[in-house]
Amino acid sequence: MNTAAASQAETATAPPVLVVGSIALDTVQTPFGAVSEALGGAAVYSGVAASFFAPVRLVGVVGDDFPRECLAALQERAIDLAGVEVARGRTFRWSGYYEYDMNQAHTVSTQLNVFENFRPRLPEAYRDSRYVFLANIDPDLQLAVLDQVSAPTLSAADTMNFWIERKRDRLLEVLRRVDVILLNEGEARQLCGTPSLATAGRMLLEMGPKIAVIKKGEHGVMMCAHGCRFAAPSYPLEEVKDPTGAGDSFAGGFVGYLAYTDDPTEENMRKAVVCGSALASFAVQDFSLRRLERLTPEAIMERCSEFRRISHFEEICDLPQARTPIGRADHV
Repeated sequence: MNTAAASQAETATAPPVLVVGSIALDTVQTPFGAVSEALGGAAVYSGVAASFFAPVRLVGVVGDDFPRECLAALQERAIDLAGVEVARGRTFRWSGYYEYDMNQAHTVSTQLNVFENFRPRLPEAYRDSRYVFLANIDPDLQLAVLDQVSAPTLSAADTMNFWIERKRDRLLEVLRRVDVILLNEGEARQLCGTPSLATAGRMLLEMGPKIAVIKKGEHGVMMCAHGCRFAAPSYPLEEVKDPTGAGDSFAGGFVGYLAYTDDPTEENMRKAVVCGSALASFAVQDFSLRRLERLTPEAIMERCSEFRRISHFEEICDLPQARTPIGRADHV
């Protein structure tokens, strides 16, 4: 059995990951190139990333103009597409660009098309999914999915500033019902009304989830749980071509690893953060899914090992004995 086949056979034994979100055609320009109507969308990036670790059940909608080769590319990864609806009309399209600050996407146009009327309906076989990732969609739709799954071992949700502004109450209901909330640093500050990410992490936990994962782009990730925090750096890449989908790739790698190990403990989530960071670091090295499409399990393992090497240090030796602070000398 070749390496790819062996890896696929191993991940097939893991509990499936249910991924619900957008499937899109992206037009992106960066200082390092451009693509037009390339496969994208939050559900696609997170689903492909998760598929390196576990089977994926994808739920979304595409138009009747969606390229068949894009569906075939997902099926080749053994991603179950029974939950993907093909509706009459045009597929969701996003167009944007990045300047040299790759942390900031500039939207040129968003065409919701068939995604505007998307109402996720889970196939009966999906309702027992034990690992659930709700990508960035309307909180009402996220709640509708939670109503359709029976008893997930772990549920995770992503969100964005639009929903924080427009549907805060419904988003807070999502937070009360999921185990993990993932959001970027700007969204965490906005939702919690504080400039401090440490404070935001504590406040997010008070809203309901057991784990809060705050993505900080090129500055890494902070994970907060009750009584502890964990921080991981970003991988020091010399070249970033397209950051589109980095956060979704992180989320897919994070949830996929938890499904593969079937161990949603806080200690194991630290490893999942590193796996998610590794997947995100690969995703940004090329446009669309190009880098993920040629990625191997061996390369993921090597990058996770590199994460461990770059963040490891030995215990610090004893410091000099405490001295009296300047200006505070004791007088006999």
